[in-house]
Amino acid sequence: MMRIGQTKNKLMGKTGLTMSVICLLAAVLLCLTNDAAARIYIDINSPGLKRLPIAVVDFAGIAEGTEMADIIKNDLDFTGLFVFVNKNAFIESATAPFSPDNWRPLGIDAVVKGTAEVEADGSLAVVASVYDVVESSNIMKKKYSSKRDQIRPLAHKIADDIYEALTGQKSYFGSKIAFIGQDGDRKSIYLMDYDGQRVKKIVSKGDITMKPRWSSDSKKLYYSSMRNRKWGIYVLDFDSVSEDKLYSSGATDLIGDVTQDGSYMLFSSSLKGSPNIYRMNLGTKEVTRVTHSENIDVSPSVSPDGKSVVYVADKTTVPQLYIMTTDGTDSRRLTFEGSYNTTPEWSRAGDQIVFSGREGGRFQIYTIKPNGTELKQLTDTGNNEEPSFSPDGRLITFTSDRDGVKGVYVMMANGEGQKRISPRNIRAFGPSWSH
Repeated sequence: MMRIGQTKNKLMGKTGLTMSVICLLAAVLLCLTNDAAARIYIDINSPGLKRLPIAVVDFAGIAEGTEMADIIKNDLDFTGLFVFVNKNAFIESATAPFSPDNWRPLGIDAVVKGTAEVEADGSLAVVASVYDVVESSNIMKKKYSSKRDQIRPLAHKIADDIYEALTGQKSYFGSKIAFIGQDGDRKSIYLMDYDGQRVKKIVSKGDITMKPRWSSDSKKLYYSSMRNRKWGIYVLDFDSVSEDKLYSSGATDLIGDVTQDGSYMLFSSSLKGSPNIYRMNLGTKEVTRVTHSENIDVSPSVSPDGKSVVYVADKTTVPQLYIMTTDGTDSRRLTFEGSYNTTPEWSRAGDQIVFSGREGGRFQIYTIKPNGTELKQLTDTGNNEEPSFSPDGRLITFTSDRDGVKGVYVMMANGEGQKRISPRNIRAFGPSWSH
């Protein structure tokens, strides 16, 4: 095993990235709730969903309180579930006690207020509250502590808790997107926040051309890399800050997916000629061949329950999506439209599969039910490929060249709100959303 601490400049650039930084240095110290917390203010599964009017007030105290409030507002706005009133219309100041009478004339249903102070040891102490204007009640009150230079991850954590208090669901604000970035001739793996902020290069050794895959606990990242003219499949462990080579046959070995329980890795290999799908027991490193086709079987993605695999095969001379059991039996064709369907991925709930398909000479993003129904086209501008679901399945990240150079984009799972999030000075592709 290679210690990344010994090769920091090669493998992790100058970031010194560790999982403690990736996750969140802030710890929740105090949680005060009342009966109002049990109420669901936004039913995100309702077909008649209406956006909730909400106000996010600049946090009182240190100057960073304004930045923190802006990040929280942007997180909530990103979901498409909330509508905001301009700060200039606020009657109530950041330091004044909450009064519902100050918000009812503005049509506000919920108000976020907080304080941010620096402790004697230099750490940041934050108290965040959410108020129900209609019921004149306190929905949530929590105290947080973090290092002062961790404003953004702390704000994401607060937004996470606000979102859960209002919807009853977990959010994706603290999640990461890994992608392949090309700066000059070198392709490297980068990490960024879900909104494109805090971009960091983490692996720059070898030639990496395929999208990476996360472990279900987001503590490991699996990827394929060509080194010394040989393909290999590697894993980066964020806890131990180390990289390990899992497999190399001397042929073309490309990562596919990892089961939710972390027991098995699926990948494609041309070890026996045409690329076929293999399974590795990550405990014993035993490799088993899953498909035995003379054609091409690639890009396996495992269902959340671990029972099924969606993959790409050219059994009909053009690549289409198929579903089989994890042992390679009971294969059935899933897609019958499109001249070239590829890069499938299951949603975390297992109710959708997203993929890229060629239509009219260009690749577009589609979703389909595992039973083959409800095929939907989500994009129509440029080439759009390599999609990946957010942890809650409400967003999709993907690669697009619509503005002339490949970049990483996000959109709602229904195709709305498409926007680029990767830096414009990097050719970016192959995004993969953490769990």
